[in-house]
Amino acid sequence: METLSFEFPAGQPPLRRALVGCVGSGDLEVLLEPGLPGTLTIQVLTSVNGSSARWQHLFERMFDGQTPPALSIDIHDFGATPGVVRLRLEQGFEEIGHD
Repeated sequence: METLSFEFPAGQPPLRRALVGCVGSGDLEVLLEPGLPGTLTIQVLTSVNGSSARWQHLFERMFDGQTPPALSIDIHDFGATPGVVRLRLEQGFEEIGHD
């Protein structure tokens, strides 16, 4: 298991939190909680060692050209594909009311 940490510029925190996915399903779960204004922090606990660059590129593509809300995101990964990761993050953003 490896723990990865990432930080990105952000706007204001949302009013709600969300939990999407289920790590026990062989996929991943994502917990989104309001964070500190101006900062989006992401912590990934993954079973795939050496995957930091893959995660970094995925987040950079997701947040390129937009300002995400200030969140503290915890991701518990069980080897999910980048497509599933993005789907779960988009589901979480939808639940907190960020388009």
